[in-house]
Amino acid sequence: MAQLIFTQQLGRFLPVPQVNTDATDLRAALDAAFAGQPRLRGYVLDEQGHLRENVVIFIDGKRNADRVRLDDALAPDSRVYILQALSGG
Repeated sequence: MAQLIFTQQLGRFLPVPQVNTDATDLRAALDAAFAGQPRLRGYVLDEQGHLRENVVIFIDGKRNADRVRLDDALAPDSRVYILQALSGG
C-alpha cells in the first residue's frame, strides 16, 4: 500500500496521521486521506481542488508533476510526503 506522510508543519493545525491506501494516483490517495480527516483538504487544496501554492508533495523522492490534475501515478509501495513550504526570511 502507498503511504501518505503529512509533515509536522500541517500537524500544527490538526491531527495528520499517516495514511495507507491502495490508490493508484495522487488525487485518489489524497481523497482517501481527506475521508479520514475532512478539514485537512482546506490546508492542502484550494477552492478549485488544486494543490495550494504553499504545499509541496514528493512521491518517492520526486516532486509531483501536476498541481492541478494531481494524476501522478503511485506504485503499491510509494511513499508520499505532503508538506507546507516555509516562507519568510
